Formats: sequence, structure tokens, C-alpha cells
Amino acid sequence: MEYDRSALSRGLLAALEPCLESSISRQAVLHTLSEVHFTVLGKPAMARVHRDFLNLRGPTDVITFPYGEILLCAPVAHERAGEFGHSTTAELLLYGIHGLLHLSGYDDLTPAGFEEMAIRQSGIASTVRF
Repeated sequence: MEYDRSALSRGLLAALEPCLESSISRQAVLHTLSEVHFTVLGKPAMARVHRDFLNLRGPTDVITFPYGEILLCAPVAHERAGEFGHSTTAELLLYGIHGLLHLSGYDDLTPAGFEEMAIRQSGIASTVRF
């Protein structure tokens, strides 16, 4: 599976400001960070992190650490992109925005939180040109 690294980087950079603006508060973690790191992983590496840090089996789409590291899983993005009819790059961008929203104070542990994050994520993604 291929994705456009340069376009993904541009999209994530463009998404940073809208995520900061939509933070729940100025005390949200994203406001305190001097940098955010995105790493794109394969399924085996993502599954290890998922198990080691969240005690869950199998790969997942995105994992966000409060110190500003966001892990994205390219094979999961590739599979889901096909389901939604867009590119792997666009799906990875959604995962990155999702991670930034977590750092902005949002969580998706409840149905209401999940819905709010999904709406914000889609809204921000629709404004980002990459």
C-alpha cells in the first residue's frame, strides 16, 4: 500500500491550527507541546504498541500519546480507505487529525464523545488541502 508522505505532512501541518482552535481549553495538552511527532507503522508494530500500552490485541488505526507522539497504521488506513472510497493518504490524515483532537482535549470513550470527535474530525479534514 502506498501513500503520499509529502501530502500527508502538508495536510497534518495544515490541520494543526484548526485543531488548536477547536481545543476544549487552553490547558489542553496540544497547547503545551513544542512539537508533535507522527509515525506511520505497519500492522505488526502497531499491534505490539497496542498490546504493550493499551493491553489490547491486534492493530488499530491511531494511538496518541500525551507527550505528542501520534502513531498511524498505514495498512489499516489502506483497508478503510477502500471502504470509504478515498485515498490511503486521506485516511491517514483523518487518523492524524483524530490524534490531534485527542491532544486538544477530546475523547471518544462514550458514544457522545465519539460522535463529537467524528464531526470535528470530518469538519477539519474538509478544510485541509494537501
